[in-house]
Amino acid sequence: MKNRAEIENAVREVLSGALRRKVRDEETLVSSGLIDSLMILRLISQLEDKLGLRIATETIQPDDFDTVPLAIETVERTLIQA
Repeated sequence: MKNRAEIENAVREVLSGALRRKVRDEETLVSSGLIDSLMILRLISQLEDKLGLRIATETIQPDDFDTVPLAIETVERTLIQA
């Protein structure tokens, strides 16, 4: 199982790469329109590749990725050992 620091680094790296800039913790991503549901699916796929784990998407909602801390919590909550 990946530790919190690895998950946090992966989420920050994937989000920053997708938006092509550093993302602040308090910045809203979904509600502001910076990312949409299709981009969330791409982010999940990238996170799965980067972490070598599967993320259970059945219970994920777009708002779960609205901020960096929410995205980190969502990934931690939904990880399935690959």
